Amino acid sequence: MHELDSTATLISLSTLRHSTAHILAQAVLELYPDAKLGIGPSIEEGFYYDFDLKVPISDGDLPKIEKIMKKIIKEKQSFTHYELSRDDAEKKLKSAHQDYKLELIEDLNLPTYSFYENGPFVDLCKGPHITHTKQVKAFKLLKVSGAYWRGSEKNKMLQRIYGTVFHTKDELHHYITRVEEAKKRDHRILGKALDLFSINEDVGSGLILWHPKGARIRHLIEEIWRQKHFDAGYDLLYSPHIGKGKLWETSGHLENYKENMFSPMSIDDQDYFARPMNCPFHILVYQSTNRSYRQLPIRYAELGTVYRFERSGVLHGLMRVRGFTQDDAHIICTPDQVHDEITDVLTFCIELLKQFGFTTFKTFVSTKPTEKAVGDDKQWDLATEALTESVKSLGIDYEIDEGGGAFYGPKIDIKIQDSIGREWQCSTIQFDFNLPERFNMFYIDQTGNKVRPVMIHRALLGSLERFFGILIEHYAGKFPLFLAPIQVSILPIAASHFEYAKTVETLLKQRQYRVDIDHSNEKVGYKIRHAITQKVPYMVIIGDKEVESKTLSVRSRDDGEIGTLDIDTFCTHLSSLSKNV
Repeated sequence: MHELDSTATLISLSTLRHSTAHILAQAVLELYPDAKLGIGPSIEEGFYYDFDLKVPISDGDLPKIEKIMKKIIKEKQSFTHYELSRDDAEKKLKSAHQDYKLELIEDLNLPTYSFYENGPFVDLCKGPHITHTKQVKAFKLLKVSGAYWRGSEKNKMLQRIYGTVFHTKDELHHYITRVEEAKKRDHRILGKALDLFSINEDVGSGLILWHPKGARIRHLIEEIWRQKHFDAGYDLLYSPHIGKGKLWETSGHLENYKENMFSPMSIDDQDYFARPMNCPFHILVYQSTNRSYRQLPIRYAELGTVYRFERSGVLHGLMRVRGFTQDDAHIICTPDQVHDEITDVLTFCIELLKQFGFTTFKTFVSTKPTEKAVGDDKQWDLATEALTESVKSLGIDYEIDEGGGAFYGPKIDIKIQDSIGREWQCSTIQFDFNLPERFNMFYIDQTGNKVRPVMIHRALLGSLERFFGILIEHYAGKFPLFLAPIQVSILPIAASHFEYAKTVETLLKQRQYRVDIDHSNEKVGYKIRHAITQKVPYMVIIGDKEVESKTLSVRSRDDGEIGTLDIDTFCTHLSSLSKNV
């Protein structure tokens, strides 16, 4: 049991983390007195602070910064809050040469400004903070990276120091252990080591080249996805990668989303844009003929590749890219059908995620935002109630995210937990009151009147690129048999064994197993190590004994030596595992 300050259990992690960011900034100023301060917020798993420094710092500098932070913590410095008028605030920051803080004052344009002081350190900050520095019990600085001031590439690159803090040393140790494990599972490293994908600057940042083994896994994911959608009553669509500017004007993307779209290309003296979303195309398919209420619900699904301009600083392997394929779908239905459709989508979503090995979920229902939102209150109430009741009817635990809905409708978000406890946002189910109005969608009801349908967007896996990255890290590259790009690697001991190895390969391929032969002249020990490094589930070793008896010496990636089997017995063993996670 760790000794805690009497108020420690009352301190939120966000408050603790933001306060530790101030301690970090104080320590950096002690080491580098001419440092200019950016911002230092609490984030999901810790905190950071941005600095404009005359000298570059690296991860190797973090221990000396931590040492000063520990001294500050030990001093039990109190956090004191006070307000200053704009003039006094500007004078204070000018005397400290804190140009970035002065810029924030200019943008905020308030009559008074909030400051927090601990020891000699003062920061423009709205708080809240802990009572004193000694309430920080367990922290660690993690890394140094670059970050543009205010996220704009037009601004100066600052040096960002990341850290984390927890209430107890046990919690910190658990987190650090998880971080170290995550480094081993980094999909960018494993993607290269296992020859799954690459990003080539000759193509462009954020654009993925799928290599044969990665493409095979993608094909397997898509195959499962398509069959599940056919079984669930969806129709599949294909739509263009570009569309006229007028289409994106109608959809509102050019008005509200243009900064995330690539520059237009001119075709026949008209602007065409690479699509950032698939929705308008699906609506146009719906509108290709008049629809009766008898035809609803209509469920359109597409593995549609979209293109979005992401700043280079936020690109991250497969997780944040500029071109990606969404497992997109749109359900168009009557108000009376909404509850059943949402319930079916939730069930479908969880079943699909479980098929890929995810069993722990967190569900959030996001309600109407307090600022601009389209649609009237009646629509929002109907939609939010439908989402909530569907979650309840399935016995799913959920949280309400007040005001977290999109401007065009409420939504359900589902986060999956991977094998080391990290949460990933993949699935979303969203109402849309915006596009049906913009495109004047309707169906003919029982009385012959035109009625606006309900439109539901949903993505279950999210983007295939990101989902693939999550799968790589979830399994640490050791894909289960049904997803493994190579299920069996055949390892002939000598050249005289290649003919039988080829026969075995043919027999296994006839039974739809994914097989390769190691044709190298290396010794069998090296071949085994290479297959293990490539995380192949099964190795079949062939020597004189196996050729003579027409058998296989089988080794498992996970269980080691299995023994000598005939081909039929080995195939029966593979068949029993090939559909299981």
